Amino acid sequence: MPQGLGGILPLVLMFVLFYFLLIRPNQKRQKAVNLMQSSLKRGDKVVTIGGLHGTIESIEDATAIIKATDGSKLKFERSAIREVKESAPEKELV
Repeated sequence: MPQGLGGILPLVLMFVLFYFLLIRPNQKRQKAVNLMQSSLKRGDKVVTIGGLHGTIESIEDATAIIKATDGSKLKFERSAIREVKESAPEKELV
């Protein structure tokens, strides 16, 4: 009995270690990215995974039109937006 447990214990410990060091942090990061991408709105200043800086002009289900600083408008997949640099101000209710 102790030999069987002694052979499996290091594998179990290694899996637990991998889970807490690699899998769990990656899942948390992916949840944060999904939340950021689902909460995008018009006027947000964003950076794409390709490094383009711009402002969201309009947004649809899976795509966003981003206006670059030179005035050109480019269509990107929502998943291509890496980060929000500055969120658009909330509209005040009058």
